[in-house]
Amino acid sequence: MAEALAALRRGEAIGLPTETVYGLAADASRPDAVRRIFALKGRPADHPLIVHVADAGQLDRWARDVPDAARILSAAFWPGPLTLILRKQPGVPDEVTGGQATVGLRCPSHPMALALLQAFDGGLAAPSANRFGHVSPTTAAHVRDEFGDAVPVVLDGGECEVGIESTILDLSGGTPRILRPGRITRAQIEALVGNVAEGGDDQSPRASGTLDAHYAPRTALLLLPRDALVAEARLQEALGKRVAVLALGTLPDGLHGTALPDHADGYAHGLYAALRALDAVGANLLLAQRPPQSRDWLAVNDRLRRSAAGAGLPGDAP
Repeated sequence: MAEALAALRRGEAIGLPTETVYGLAADASRPDAVRRIFALKGRPADHPLIVHVADAGQLDRWARDVPDAARILSAAFWPGPLTLILRKQPGVPDEVTGGQATVGLRCPSHPMALALLQAFDGGLAAPSANRFGHVSPTTAAHVRDEFGDAVPVVLDGGECEVGIESTILDLSGGTPRILRPGRITRAQIEALVGNVAEGGDDQSPRASGTLDAHYAPRTALLLLPRDALVAEARLQEALGKRVAVLALGTLPDGLHGTALPDHADGYAHGLYAALRALDAVGANLLLAQRPPQSRDWLAVNDRLRRSAAGAGLPGDAP
């Protein structure tokens, strides 16, 4: 922890465990430190970052005109996997916001992240600790695989509990609007603040992790129903291709790959680690079984759709 704090105060970026995924964290008040994140990730400069804070008492430090809904939701779900997009205070660096008039804020629930934030006494800009567009990391080893010695300190907090990124809720305009689904659901939010819309519109700010191609393995990935997946795997293997499968519940007989739990939270917890492992086996094609389309699978389906859109592209997903 002392090494991490020293690195942050030097303007370095460190690997930070959260309950969602590992973040690449740097001092959100320092433009030079934030630019370090962009350089390491290869991230476009207009793509905003989320600022992680120690508690809801930090809202007014980073945001202005904070609506009642933000205070209600932060009291209910922070620490936890909910990001609130609010109008930013004038002093928030443009490097954090992508030049927008809004800032994304959240308080992570991982005890190591909270301890670091409390000791640091400031906000940490922390996108996922991976090259831009690649599969997010859920262990410290994943961060090391991505960056090696370029990141001087990686705090090892074990496997991330949630396994996919936070819900992003835009509160900067009129009706609250979910820009990215996650563990915190629309129903949970509506129970506290009333009507909530889903998906961005022409007035919505840009937000982290909402590009069509994202969270992507470097091997091409197809999403298919189970029967079609089995048939496609057999066909590709007959053509001499090496296929790796990500199945739901159980792995089909005779196929190579892995299976994740058939409930949404368990699947989300293991998704990125499974994609990273399958991406490393040297297959020509990854086949993922399409999960149910019910509301509880919304966030998982969102990540899989973006993963498939970006998979197999030269370099990282755009």
